[in-house]
Amino acid sequence: MLFELRQYRIKPGQQAAWVEFMENIIIPFQQSKGMVILGSFTDEEDETVYIWIRRFRDEAEREAQYEAVYQSDEWKNEIGPQIPDMMEREGVVVRRLNPTPHSSIQ
Repeated sequence: MLFELRQYRIKPGQQAAWVEFMENIIIPFQQSKGMVILGSFTDEEDETVYIWIRRFRDEAEREAQYEAVYQSDEWKNEIGPQIPDMMEREGVVVRRLNPTPHSSIQ
């Protein structure tokens, strides 16, 4: 298994709209394409921070799911164009994580 911890910088005043967009649009869409979303989080002290974690069986699955999501017409024409209104794209940090042997998340 491999994991992605994705941290986004949300524009000031947009956190509530972003969370709603993620929970009602992005996460269900990505799940419909086979992605496993383990959780999503906001920061207690910084309203511009949003974090979510995705899990993939291996690199081949990650590549296939990226293709299915990000190359789809729905993403390109409907979902993706809405993102810059709420999120600072240059603030995106993606960490690829491997679980340690005793991690409860595998």
